[in-house]
Amino acid sequence: MGNAIEFYDFVTYAFFAAQIGRTFFPSDSPGTSLLASLATFGAGFLTRPLGAFVLGRIGDRVGRKPAMLTSFTLIGVGVIGLPLIPSYASIGMIAPILAVGFRLIQGFALGGEVGPSTAFLMEAAPPLRRGLYISLQAMSADAAVMVAGLVGLALASSLDAAALESWGWRVALLAGAVIIPFGLMMRRTLGETLEPLHAAENVPTLRNYGRVAVAGLALLAAATTTNYLLSYMTTYANSTLGMPARTALGATAVVGLCGVICDPIGGWLSDRFGRKPIMIIPWGCLALAVFPCFALLERERSGTALYVACLVLACASTLSTSTSLVAITEALPHRVRSAALGILYAVAISIFGGSTQFIVAWVTRLTGNPLTPAWYMLGGVIVGLLALVVMPETAPVKVEPHFRPIEPTE
Repeated sequence: MGNAIEFYDFVTYAFFAAQIGRTFFPSDSPGTSLLASLATFGAGFLTRPLGAFVLGRIGDRVGRKPAMLTSFTLIGVGVIGLPLIPSYASIGMIAPILAVGFRLIQGFALGGEVGPSTAFLMEAAPPLRRGLYISLQAMSADAAVMVAGLVGLALASSLDAAALESWGWRVALLAGAVIIPFGLMMRRTLGETLEPLHAAENVPTLRNYGRVAVAGLALLAAATTTNYLLSYMTTYANSTLGMPARTALGATAVVGLCGVICDPIGGWLSDRFGRKPIMIIPWGCLALAVFPCFALLERERSGTALYVACLVLACASTLSTSTSLVAITEALPHRVRSAALGILYAVAISIFGGSTQFIVAWVTRLTGNPLTPAWYMLGGVIVGLLALVVMPETAPVKVEPHFRPIEPTE
């Protein structure tokens, strides 16, 4: 639920970025409001590393459960706060200041969410089912993407442009807040998977795991780049290719549906055949497919071309993405798993997730080249494939003899 509300909110913001920009950052210059809105979207990524460090340390020292409860509460504050802010026309400069403030709070909370919750999933899973269990993180995110796309599509189909501009996007964002009380109640019932620290046990540091840290950061950077470009497809189709909002919003639902199906399949396959093959093969296919898909989309500019491109790219991307999170989590030692994973994830997503959509929109506007997202996505995939060269194999069925993660009993 924590991962789902994160992605629901961020994806909803992404494909209503133009409306949010005109609400809080009005401008006479075409495209400036959109860029300001995307910059605010990226501001939430600035506080992610801080949240990962603070809440991740709580997860490693106090317990996974208290860290997860704290992060979820703060997520709720950010999710509810933004859509309730009056427009710039009503309260002036206070509106964009509040918008940025709520994004910073939410970024802090989301930075501290991934580490403890993913560590909990791994530690609660049977050893030969870790891939499947941890893939539920990615699946929940993609389920939220699909729901966000359907909600956006329903609003775009039932509201006119004026209503969508004034309050429709607010309804879409507030819809994600519905699960907050249920999520808090469910988390309060969880057990604790953090093992007590024994007197003789040495607490490892991330410095001892330099190979994992560097490779993991590159893997997460690659996964983040492809994921956020796929989330940007709706804005890209509408703003760059000039496709109707109703057609463009359907792309988000397609991307989410592909993830819901492919994420657990990727996790399950990695339990059987190892983590690395289930990352290398789909990413290789993605590298080959990215330019043909974007070329088709740019040439046809139709709903069919958009959905076919999203289907192919999302299936290849999500099979690998869920598995990369599994591999990194398994490679980290128990006593620093929550903070280390959270920091690696937060740094990767802050640099690449927070900047990807803004950079792609800016370069596309600067060059007029509609294939800019394809070049950016290909670069991310190449970085991920290079990282796999040094990433250890962590699946119990195929673990490398020289690599063995430190377990709490040691």
